[in-house]
Amino acid sequence: MLGELLLELHSEEIPARMQQRAAEDLQRLVSDGLRQASLGFTEATAYCTPRRLALVVKGLPRAQSDIREEKKGPRVGSPDQAVQGFLRSAGLTSLEQCEKRDTGKGEFWFAVIEKQGRATAEVLQELLPTALATLPWPKSMRWADHSLRWVRPLHSILCLFEGQVVPFSFGHLKAGDSTHGHRFMAPKRLVVRDAADWLRSLRGAYVEPDFNARRELILKDAAFAAGNEKLTLVDDPGLADEVAGLVEQPVVLLGAIPQAFMDVPREVLTTAMRTHQKYFSLNDAEGRLAPRFVIVANTLTNDGGKQVVAGNERVLAARLSDAKFFWDQDRKQRLDVRLPGLKDIVFHAKLGTLAEKSARIERLAFEIAGLVGADTKQARRGAELAKADLLTGLVGEFPELQGIMGRYYARHDGESDAVAEAIAQHYSPQGPTDRCPSEPVAVSVALADKIDILTGFFAIDEKPTGSKDPYALRRAALGVIRIILENKLSIALKPLFASALSLHSAKAEAGRDVPDELLRFFVDRLKVFLREKGVRHDVISAVFAIGGDDDLLRVVAKAEALGAFLASQDGGNLLTAYRRANNIVRAELKKTPDLPLSDVAEGFLSQIEEKALAACLAEIGRAEGAGAADAVGFAKYLAALALMRQPVDAFFERVTVNAEDAALRRNRLSLLAAVAGSMDRIADFSQIEG
Repeated sequence: MLGELLLELHSEEIPARMQQRAAEDLQRLVSDGLRQASLGFTEATAYCTPRRLALVVKGLPRAQSDIREEKKGPRVGSPDQAVQGFLRSAGLTSLEQCEKRDTGKGEFWFAVIEKQGRATAEVLQELLPTALATLPWPKSMRWADHSLRWVRPLHSILCLFEGQVVPFSFGHLKAGDSTHGHRFMAPKRLVVRDAADWLRSLRGAYVEPDFNARRELILKDAAFAAGNEKLTLVDDPGLADEVAGLVEQPVVLLGAIPQAFMDVPREVLTTAMRTHQKYFSLNDAEGRLAPRFVIVANTLTNDGGKQVVAGNERVLAARLSDAKFFWDQDRKQRLDVRLPGLKDIVFHAKLGTLAEKSARIERLAFEIAGLVGADTKQARRGAELAKADLLTGLVGEFPELQGIMGRYYARHDGESDAVAEAIAQHYSPQGPTDRCPSEPVAVSVALADKIDILTGFFAIDEKPTGSKDPYALRRAALGVIRIILENKLSIALKPLFASALSLHSAKAEAGRDVPDELLRFFVDRLKVFLREKGVRHDVISAVFAIGGDDDLLRVVAKAEALGAFLASQDGGNLLTAYRRANNIVRAELKKTPDLPLSDVAEGFLSQIEEKALAACLAEIGRAEGAGAADAVGFAKYLAALALMRQPVDAFFERVTVNAEDAALRRNRLSLLAAVAGSMDRIADFSQIEG
């Protein structure tokens, strides 16, 4: 007979961003504890709401299985000291509790220890307090005079196994058989029997315990309410997750935005609604922002939500009044007039002011523009104005709109669309789903900004370490990688790094090669970026090891070609032959370190197979693409290498490398070294794993 565990912790409001992770951690800690206690189960489901964490584990046995352990002891007739030591280690007092057995190597004492399995409820009494005490919260607190730490004050613990209370204590609280419904609409105590009764009782008391069910209900009701007004809900998965963590009983209502605010940029309105008020935005049939918004309340009201809507409309109007004021005031002063103010803002103590940073970006954008086919004048202008909107009132109120507001102000000032877009997109991409700049001017400014950041912080040795990356340098490097690859830009990075480094007043310590350090950092980031695309990290390492190519587009093309080659039958067999050849040569050199391996001498090629291999190697040496200066030549060289498979296989099958004749043996070892060398001309195959 299998049982069911129900655990619920009822507390004050848990921050929305912490709920799902906490539920996952609770499930993991309890599940791991059960497995360690040899208690299997069929299913574990975690639940979370703003005021509760819960876990249901099904398919638990009523008790642990009985354990029978056998421990081999000393040989029969061994000294008493050895026997007593064995008895103590087995927890026994005399040999009468042991068995004699003939193992074929003589008679030995065996201790047979039988342990009765503990009841599951007894195990849970110890396991659950430990799991709760180790549950990791980003922030926790104490309250009143209690020693217990939790994210917010705990009110009660519900814990049942097979319908019976599991009696354990956690801090000042004792587990019981009851919980409470919605804080305002059904706060009364609810006594429950099992998980099904718990779910039924809470749903009847205006609480939906399932996070995904709440989220789906919010989106469904919001879309329905919007549809009634011939509007559509703006897709916002992150906001849906957050709002689902703010309510136990979602109640969707529609509010109105006063028409006076609709001339404020869309991004300002949606940011004010989303970030500060947690409202969903709506679009009209033409895709324009509608003067309506969705509120998700946590209570049902007798007036159908009218007071709730009115209150939220007043709060939003006040916030939008500030935004409109800043919007109107900011447009009274041109962006370029604001530039002197950047001298008063320190970017970093060792890297100067924002004015100095803007000057560096401007010069670097000019250089990059020539590489990507952008208008150099527009690239310089975009870089010059890129940081100016940081001095506007609206960006001061809504920092997340930096760049975006710069585009609006630049257009208002009469700047070209290319310059305006460069200002808006120079921070992009800021994440894996963020769109990359694609217009040449915007690409130039975005690359310049990121390369300036990377070279500056590497110069002052503020590189990422472990999980710490306070200046988001990994994100900046991934941004450069994405811009280059998605726009198919063939750019040598090391000269750009050197140019950017020369613009910084801060200089690296003597002896450091910052461009080389940055290139290796980029290769590591490239491996991470390409892993999701199926390109192996060891293939990237193998390609980069030969010559340290700093053209990422070319490195990726080579890696993709090499990966496809290794996945083929010819490539796989050649990799095996490479390792075999390397191992043989290495073993011989270990025995005879001064063994001279020179060019293959035709006069010592006595067998057909070694002559054929030597001829193939000569043909490969003449093949177009040797040295693999570009991706096309690299692919052609790989095709030439594929022709070596059959001669190599025949050589290993019919030729004895360690011939008695020293000259013949040396020539054959030179031939094997040439096989490995021909492959290592384009990639370091020793770095290929598997």
